[in-house]
Formats: sequence, C-alpha cells, structure tokens
Amino acid sequence: MPAPDPATAQPTISVIVPARDEEASLGACLQSLVAQTGVSFEIIVVDDGSTDRTREIAQSFSGVRVVDAGPLPQGWAGKNNAMSAGAKQARGDWLLLTDADTVHSPTSLARGLTEAELRQVQLLSYSPEQEVHGFWQQAVMPVIFAELATTYRPSEVSDPNSPAAAANGQYLLIARETYDFIGGHAAVGGSLLEDVALARAVKSSGRKIFFRYGGDVLRTRMYRNFAQLCEGWTKNLALLFPSPRRLALLRLLEFILILATAGLAFIEGIRGRANAALVMIAAAIVLYALFLVRIRKAHFPWRANAAALLGLPLFAYLLQRSELCYKQGAVSWKGRAYSTRLAERKPSQCTGNAAAPRADDRAIQNNLEVAALTSELPHEKHSGA
Repeated sequence: MPAPDPATAQPTISVIVPARDEEASLGACLQSLVAQTGVSFEIIVVDDGSTDRTREIAQSFSGVRVVDAGPLPQGWAGKNNAMSAGAKQARGDWLLLTDADTVHSPTSLARGLTEAELRQVQLLSYSPEQEVHGFWQQAVMPVIFAELATTYRPSEVSDPNSPAAAANGQYLLIARETYDFIGGHAAVGGSLLEDVALARAVKSSGRKIFFRYGGDVLRTRMYRNFAQLCEGWTKNLALLFPSPRRLALLRLLEFILILATAGLAFIEGIRGRANAALVMIAAAIVLYALFLVRIRKAHFPWRANAAALLGLPLFAYLLQRSELCYKQGAVSWKGRAYSTRLAERKPSQCTGNAAAPRADDRAIQNNLEVAALTSELPHEKHSGA
C-alpha cells in the first residue's frame, strides 16, 4: 500500500472505515482498498465496540491502522463517534468516509480525487451499485432507490445555485480543510442521516458538492437478511422523505391501480368484451411503463426491476413503520437504541429487529435531535450502512 509522500505535491487520502461487528464484509472491503493505485493513501479502521472478528480481520491487513471509537458521548450516534475518532487520527489532505460493506474498484480513490479536482468541488459522493440477494431485497431496494433518485436529483444536488444537498455515506470524499471548517462529525453528532447533514453543512458554507451514481467505482451489499433491511430502512426512511405517510399512500395506490387494471382486462376478456379489455390492457401497460421508467433510475439489474412491482406495498409498510417509530420516539441500529425526542419513548415497539437525495427542514431537524439512549440493546452481529 503506497504511503503518503510529503516530498510530493500530490494530495493524500485518509480512508476511514467505521466497523461494528462487520466480520462478514470487512475483509472484502479492505482487500479492495489496500489494492488501490494511482494515489497516496492511508487506511484507518475504527473498531466501534465489535464483539466478533472485526478487529482481528482489520489487523490482518498490513499497513491498516486500527483505532478504537472510544466511549459513545451522550447525544451522539455510534457511526458519527467512530468517524470522528478516525478523523482525529487522519493525516490526509482528503478524507474518504466509506462503509465496511463496500467493495471498491482498484482506481476508486484516484478516480474520486481526480473528479473532485476537475469539478473543483470540496465534497464528492458516489451512490454505489447495490448488491441485492433474495426476492424481497430485489423487490423493494429498486423502489427505494428510485424514490431517492427522484427526491434527491443529482443534477440539483450538484448545482451550486440549488439548495438541494445530499450525499451517500458509503462513499463520501471531502477535503480535510472543508471537514474541519464545518466542524466535522461533531457538528452532526446526533444525526442518524449524517451523510445528508454533512452535505447540507458543506453547501451552506458556500462550498461545492458533486453527487452521482457510482456503480463504475464501487458496489455494496447493505443488508444480509430481511430483518436487517427492515431495521435499516426504519431508521432512515422517515428522515429521507418529507411526507412518508403521503408517499406510502401514493405507492400503495399505484400498486393497486396497476393490478386492478390488469385484473379488469382479464375479466373483460373472459366475458368477451374485447373493446373494454383492450382499453384496460392499454391502461395497465401505460401505468406499468411509467412505473418502470421511474424504477430504471435506480440502476438495478432487470431481475430486480421485474420484481419491483411487488416491492411497492413493502415500501409503503416500511415508510409507515419508520414514521411511527419516530413519532413514538425511538429507533435502533447495530445494537443501539436512539431516542428521536419526537414523542414519549416506546422502545419496546420500535427498537428491536423486525421479522444513496433532498430532505426538508422538518426531517433534518428531527434527525439532528436524535440522541443516544443511555442503555444499549443486546449487541447483535450484522452489517449494513
């Protein structure tokens, strides 16, 4: 792994990887990072109280520094505390904040740095190619990322004249000077949507950001089972979308309308009413085509796009579940419970496991009010962003 060379003018990158029970994914992530070419870099893995082989795996890579996240301050989210600990040890001119479940192309760092410099931006973020396994992941993930692509349009996010701001924490490259200027993760310590919060802080400071789909640079497997998927999106969805209940209703109605028109076409065909059947078939095709146009923005393979129609009701459920948990006052992630301070806490209903861009002021304010509870949930082993 190339070491930073102070004798050259080439900027260096400090890669910071927060890790909390990531034995299933950390090895592949670090293998891809130590193989980077074309740039000087260092890799810092922050062990956030792991109880599995995470630390052992990190220490097995020569040149990778392993540091402890340290105690979780009151009012902080675990990932932000880990990132802050890593940033304090970083020596680079740029910081790449990335997750343990990512796998990078050999030129990931060099390409990110080059693109940031060419575009003269102080924060660059890529939304990775999403690796999905199992039917329900393939069904719902395209629906969620299609909505994100519509809500957080990369062209608006990257426009200095637009107030829209967003980033994907799976690949967030930020200039060290900018990171320090906005106050680093200490400025968003309680945020469970820290990537968007950092992007908003950078853009509010007058600096430029750039955001795009980065499937050519890296990929990620966010969730390894259905329970992780439910817990992860319950934590995020109410913060990502301005009106979760309204969006859930719209997507559920879309699902019903597509199925209803197809069903009516079939019934009219059986009854021998050819003209009515043709009208219903045409309506079903138009509705489904409009749905596919939106889903294709998420950059998923055709198998996932084909299953996405059945992901609509699950997406509606997750939106409602997320909003309910925030209203009740608590969400959980990686074995920790977080109070949202929006209502009287009822962690018994929302803190356990369930069986990549524009948040409004209400969502961001709610997010910034998140505070860690004094007690942790039983420490579970799972990965994800």
